[in-house]
Amino acid sequence: MPPARSPQSRRTGARTLTVLLAAAALAAGPLGAARSAPRPTDSEDVTQVSYRGHAFTVPASWQIVDLEKHPDACVRFDRHAVYLGTPGANQKCPARASGRTEALLVQPARAAERAVSENPTARTYRATADRITVTAAYGYDRTRIQDVLRSAGLPVTATPGAPAALPAVAALPADATSFRGEGFDACTAPSQSAMDAWRDNSGYGAIGVYIGGLNRACAQQHLTADWVRTQYTRGWRFFPLYVGRQPSSDGGSCGGGCAAITSPVAQGTAAADDAAAQAAALGFGKGAVLYNDLEHYEPGKTVTAQVLGYIDAYTERLHALGYRSGAYGNTSSLVADLIANRADVTLPDVIHFARWNGTSTTSDASIPSTLWAKHQRIHQYVGDTTETHGGVTISIDRDRLDVD
Repeated sequence: MPPARSPQSRRTGARTLTVLLAAAALAAGPLGAARSAPRPTDSEDVTQVSYRGHAFTVPASWQIVDLEKHPDACVRFDRHAVYLGTPGANQKCPARASGRTEALLVQPARAAERAVSENPTARTYRATADRITVTAAYGYDRTRIQDVLRSAGLPVTATPGAPAALPAVAALPADATSFRGEGFDACTAPSQSAMDAWRDNSGYGAIGVYIGGLNRACAQQHLTADWVRTQYTRGWRFFPLYVGRQPSSDGGSCGGGCAAITSPVAQGTAAADDAAAQAAALGFGKGAVLYNDLEHYEPGKTVTAQVLGYIDAYTERLHALGYRSGAYGNTSSLVADLIANRADVTLPDVIHFARWNGTSTTSDASIPSTLWAKHQRIHQYVGDTTETHGGVTISIDRDRLDVD
């Protein structure tokens, strides 16, 4: 663990961070207006999409994907689309994708009552109706996705409510997020056959899985509590990733497709609450490390204050909930800002740093040896590469883990 700060140093750090956040808020303008991306400008022409007796009215510009005809299509919520059917076992997804817009996945299901629940933190609706289950994502246009759901006769609440309670599952053993060795992360959790092939034919022993967040782009057909427990019993370990709000700087890798940090403390706290809930529903119990994914940004006074306020609130709230905090970021942005301001924030317990130098080690010249020194590091050392093991090809990022 990082060295504990004295109460006096923590109070001084809190005051400094508060001043930085206030300055950032003044620079940003009204809440929600800071560097927000424009709303989508779809054509007003519409079309009807029918599936298993249900008709959805959607903008004519949206892509319609028949998953029965295209089982390897990647189901993504960072582009306007309607996906019909069950996602294939081995989707051809990119190694990395982030962002959120209005999109729909309509899958076959057993007969069910018409019902809709919303997770406003993740900007996602879950709906059931006769013979279908719907996942509806939205970015900047919640009203649009509500209209699409209403067009199929699905009830939609007028205002965001609390997300539906997630089912309780037995927690995995405490070492589920501990591992030393080679790992990889992929945009969507692979199928069981793919995981088995890679377990038997690759040198990897840990996998990064994207458990939630409003900027998580890829759908997670396989990521269930049963899937996680099966992988654990077969020897896999995990680093759970949560793609929440992103830095709002120009030139950032997430760009205008991601919802930005505008109210750091409130949004960081909400992200921690949601991450913990999603993790618990998958079997990651208290003590597990939950990594907040913050994509690369250009550091500056305003954006740095926003990021530090957000990750500080995320870490503090996770600690209160009994979880450990992890943070993913580039060595030249998030990691550099955390190091430079370490006296003013509560550092995440584990750092997952990105430097694509091809070197499988958790040491890095930019990170002082005294920080995250006790098995508290992951190095993403190769990004956006494709590998084949046991006849199964997956687009991944490579990681070296030293997490105890």
